[in-house]
Formats: sequence, C-alpha cells, structure tokens
Amino acid sequence: MKKATQQKLLYLSVLLLSSCALIIPPLDNGIPPVREVEPAKIGSLIVKELQELESPIRKPVVAVYANSFTDATGQRRSNSQYASFSTAITSSPDAYLIRALKHSGFFDVVERKGLDHLTKERQIIRSARENFDEKQQLKPLLFAGLIMEGGVIGYESNVKSGGAGARYLGIGASKEYRQDSITVSLRTVSVLTGKVLMEVLATKSVLSAAISQDVFRFYSNNTELVEIESGIVENESVNIALQTAVEAAVLQTILEGLELGYWEQRSENE
Repeated sequence: MKKATQQKLLYLSVLLLSSCALIIPPLDNGIPPVREVEPAKIGSLIVKELQELESPIRKPVVAVYANSFTDATGQRRSNSQYASFSTAITSSPDAYLIRALKHSGFFDVVERKGLDHLTKERQIIRSARENFDEKQQLKPLLFAGLIMEGGVIGYESNVKSGGAGARYLGIGASKEYRQDSITVSLRTVSVLTGKVLMEVLATKSVLSAAISQDVFRFYSNNTELVEIESGIVENESVNIALQTAVEAAVLQTILEGLELGYWEQRSENE
C-alpha cells in the first residue's frame, strides 16, 4: 500500500515538474499564455519603422474606396471536424490599410468608404445654411491625387508543420507547431494619369504551437490506472498578422516612393 502511494506521488511530481514548461511561450514572439482577463487596449502601429518615419515636405492625399482593398482569397477558417462558414480573414481589411496610412503621419487620408453618408450630411448642412445663414459657405471636399488599391490575395494553410515528443514508462511530453501564411498586395495609382506608380507584395507567417504532457501508468499489480494530461495551445492572431503585413506594405511603398522621387522627407534642420 505504501509503495502504491509513493508511485502516485511520483507521477504527480513528474507532471507538476513537466508543466513548468508551460510558463515558456510556445511561440517565440513574446506573447505569454493568457493568465487573466485584461482590459481593452488602444492599438498602435506594430511596425515601429512606419511609426518613426519623418514627415514629408508635402503630404500626399490618398483615397481608399470601399471595394479597393478586400479579401480576395475566400479562405474559410480551418476546421477538421465540421464545415465552417467563418472566413479566416476579416471582411474589412481596408480598415487596417486606412489605419496604417493615417497613423504613419506620412499621408492625408480622405474619406471615401462612407462617401454616401458624407455627401448626404453635406447636403443637409448646405440646405440649412442657404435657408438660415447665407454668409457661411461649405468648403469643397478635398480631392485625392493617389488611390490605394489591392487586397489580401493569398492565405495558405498548413504551409509547414511538425513536432517532437518522447515517452518513457508511460510518462511523455510533446510539442507541435503549424505555420500558415498571408499575402497582401498594395498598388499606388495616380488619379491624374491612371498609371500604377508602385506595387508591393508583403507576406506574413501565422504560427500555431502546442505543448502537452501526460502520464499513463498501471500500478498495484496492474489493477489500477493513473492517467493525467495537461497542455497548452497558442495561436498567433490572424488579424495581428494581417495588420503587420499591411503596415509592412505601406512602409515599403513609402520607401520606394522616396527612391523614385514621388515625395520628399523633411531634413533634420527643417
């Protein structure tokens, strides 16, 4: 009886020691496992190089229309048990593009996605001023010299997968990983000539990893069974990966535009 109790304690101690590995994030991206519910946070640009760019001498005016930057993949969320009708990528990737352009401080972004609402509101204002205050005039809409187009053109699932594990006397541990990829295309079009000035292709990987430990042993002359399992799975956010890819494409567009002379940055003295 004493020997059986010692075996139980041994199995539990092995499991507790092996579970210490759960403190280490499965992904090497600095994201720890979820331990508590966190409050909402105001997001910022992920690509720091885009956030730290110097302002141009004259900001280009850019327009992003409602259907100019969409998900062209139609990829469904991966599920091996049943048919899933949820898309793997957000249906509004243009929100990340507008955010990257605006928060970079390099462009003036004009509203075109909600142009119908903007036009109706201006009609209401114009009508009210004509009837009650003829002196105040409504300023004209700012027109754009550039249009940003493109979209998410690729989502590849299970590009790379693998793992490793070991088991000895019913005590084992394993680690698995999987890699997906997102591809984003971004075109910069001149409104004056219709010429495609620049085209950028950005690819970002999406990582998933899992760590598990288990004990499966018989004791007391193979009459009693001990089975213990523990593990953790961590999936990199697809939205964060998409945001990173879009910001990288915007950064590359700015750098190529500087090389081609489409815009100029302010010098340190200015």
